[in-house]
Amino acid sequence: MNFFEDEMEKLLEKAEGLDASYAGVLYQRRDSEGVEVNNKALKSYNSRSFSGLGVRVVHGGAPGYASTSDMSREGMETCLEQSVKAARSMASAEDEALRPIEVNAADVGVSMKVNPFDVPPEEKVSLVLDADEAAWNSDSIRSTRTRLGFTVDERVFLSSEGASVRVVTPLLGFGHSSVAETRGVKESIYDGKSMCSGYEFIEGQDWNDFASGVSDLAVEAVASKSAPPGPYPVVVDQNIVGLVLHEALGHATEGDIVATGGSVLKGKLGTGIASDHVTIVDEGVVEGGYYYPYDEEGAKKGRTVLVEKGILKGYLTDRRSASRLDMESTGNGRSQDFENFPIVRQTNYYMEPGNHSLEELVEGVDLGILVLGRGMRGGDVDSGMGTFTFGVGPSRMIRDGEAQELVRGVVISGSVLDVLKTVDAVGDDFKMRPSNCVKNAQQVNVGMGGPSIRALRMTVGGQ
Repeated sequence: MNFFEDEMEKLLEKAEGLDASYAGVLYQRRDSEGVEVNNKALKSYNSRSFSGLGVRVVHGGAPGYASTSDMSREGMETCLEQSVKAARSMASAEDEALRPIEVNAADVGVSMKVNPFDVPPEEKVSLVLDADEAAWNSDSIRSTRTRLGFTVDERVFLSSEGASVRVVTPLLGFGHSSVAETRGVKESIYDGKSMCSGYEFIEGQDWNDFASGVSDLAVEAVASKSAPPGPYPVVVDQNIVGLVLHEALGHATEGDIVATGGSVLKGKLGTGIASDHVTIVDEGVVEGGYYYPYDEEGAKKGRTVLVEKGILKGYLTDRRSASRLDMESTGNGRSQDFENFPIVRQTNYYMEPGNHSLEELVEGVDLGILVLGRGMRGGDVDSGMGTFTFGVGPSRMIRDGEAQELVRGVVISGSVLDVLKTVDAVGDDFKMRPSNCVKNAQQVNVGMGGPSIRALRMTVGGQ
């Protein structure tokens, strides 16, 4: 990287000579591999590497951005000139006011005991083939799909303000889906695990047992009945808590959405939006989540408390939205890659744990549903209204304080603020997982999770 960093420094000097009041340069390299097996047969083994540079400037009060994969000196200088040209074309636009931030210098990353790219391809293929084979554990199984994938993402950010930040993040994931059929009815279940780690994460798991367990759930689910619709008290597991918080509340706390009036939380700072059992945080580095210590503006991503004991305390911001909202940057200026301009994004968004066991949460419900995330199917949210609809995994009815029969096709919906206000108990079973999120056509990795919770009312439907 020394050569590129030297060239990036020279680019910043050239930006100053072009009368840019601010310049930031992001170099990125991402290497990835993936293995997929369908129905006991290898479907694909692919690998990809890409790298490039993104240049952001403020010139005459207007923003400009350009990117290139041409890492020659000429290519980088052309990229800078294009970003300045873009800024000049927007000279009549609103001034690009960037909130001042602490200037950081860091070189950090996730340690890897075993580099995934050093593991022989035949070993990876064999692992996936064996797991897919293990999933054929019932005559009811009709199809299977098993995948192993990993990336190592390196980003270096330098700015005219003196920032110098390098972050290396590996991410490994394993996923499996099984389709079961009984009496003409089919049920598809998907589950996956991922971790910011070296290949030792893959070596430390029994993936045959994992894939077989997915098939077991598909077989049980396909023979179960649909959930009876209606409003219920619910106990919601960590996966669904993380999904609902991220989608229905997390986006509503993003400062760019707040600033443009698209959030149900605009104007609600200092007011109660949840029960006093609820504290919600966005944090860059959390065990089990996605490793994100610095954003693409060079700001440190620490611990940001959004909701404290039910009270809305803040929003997530990058430098632009922080200026608009007269707040400090929370280090949430993120971009999908070097080709994209940073925007406000969540990092690891979660609810803090309480002190109840899952059994205690369930014991407090006479008739309700234990909402489970394994096999969840996604859904829709409206940040302006604060409403959500999600298809979750096969779940269980709760009767007289005990989890009972499995029900399939479960859909939950409602207003996130209404649901959070009815949370009367929070579990001690905190768990995070890496995931991904798309906003403004940019996909980034995030962390989702929290503990299980009990809410007194949520609308549940069945498909």
